[in-house]
Amino acid sequence: MTAQDVQEYVAAVVPEVRRRDAAVLVDLLRRVTGEEPRLWGSIIGAGHYHYRYDSGREGDGPSASFAPRKAVTSVYLLDGVSAHAERLARLGSHRSAVGCLYLTDLAKVDLAVLEEIIAASHRTLTAGTFGNRARDSAAAGD
Repeated sequence: MTAQDVQEYVAAVVPEVRRRDAAVLVDLLRRVTGEEPRLWGSIIGAGHYHYRYDSGREGDGPSASFAPRKAVTSVYLLDGVSAHAERLARLGSHRSAVGCLYLTDLAKVDLAVLEEIIAASHRTLTAGTFGNRARDSAAAGD
């Protein structure tokens, strides 16, 4: 996948608010990771991390990523949302699940705080081989 693929994908995102937010997040991922975002299926991601679980399963994925969906934009925090509780309290309007942050409009959040959250998650994931799943991080209270 290329940067052009990402641009074409973002240009086709609907509704308009998701398209606008996706363009902002593409730039944010570029700043945080220092890499050009690319498509991972319907997910836009940048950076790279390797994971290995206790079960022996392992693989690779983007260390910072999001998906512009029709109802919300999902920002993936694969180190677990609970790892970012203090920053999330300052973020603004959002919902969350174990490993996802759901945003309906970036105009309603503090973009500097969002960048801090994504950067912290990226640092955690790229510090070595990552061994926790988001649900395991949440259970441990990380």
